[in-house]
Amino acid sequence: MVLLGAHPDDIEIGAGGFLLTLAAANPAVRVHYVLCTGTPSRHAEAAAAAAAFLPGVTRTAALHTLPDGRLPGHWDEVKAILDDAAGYRPDLVLAPWAGDAHQDHRLLGELAPTAFRSALHLQYEIPKWDGDLGRPNVYVPLTGEIAAAKVAHLDACYASQRDRDWWTEETFRGLMRLRGIECRAPYAEAFHCSKVTLQLTP
Repeated sequence: MVLLGAHPDDIEIGAGGFLLTLAAANPAVRVHYVLCTGTPSRHAEAAAAAAAFLPGVTRTAALHTLPDGRLPGHWDEVKAILDDAAGYRPDLVLAPWAGDAHQDHRLLGELAPTAFRSALHLQYEIPKWDGDLGRPNVYVPLTGEIAAAKVAHLDACYASQRDRDWWTEETFRGLMRLRGIECRAPYAEAFHCSKVTLQLTP
């Protein structure tokens, strides 16, 4: 599996519950974790988060330092980062939603399908001021315990973000509860998927 984030904390905000559930169900999964931006201190937070959200999972990482908020101006570098990650030949790719209002997220979402042609590609959502939440079509139900663990790990691993007005338990738990309502579960995370291939075997 390849995890793509524009910034440290993107992946865990969008798919932290999915990762916790997956790690518990299949600890043999192999994960390549990719960030396009970040400072050394923010990369250290991301490394701690990867360990917390993927306990016992074999992980590699590629942590880059492109400028935050300027990824569209570094199109060639972003494409090269994704092409390199595609060399891992993943079965599953998680990336930001191509309809995200943040330009860095949106670029990753738009470019990821051009690099990963043979993987299931799920695009996660990130709540923000822009009010850009859409109508996702893939849901991962989460237990109350997983939802609580996601919130706790986010707060513990990303201390640098705690002073942001939107960084609250209510923000993260509220979105998970809403998506849970939409799939008849206590909580859930939701993803956008534009293409799925079904292989039917006897």
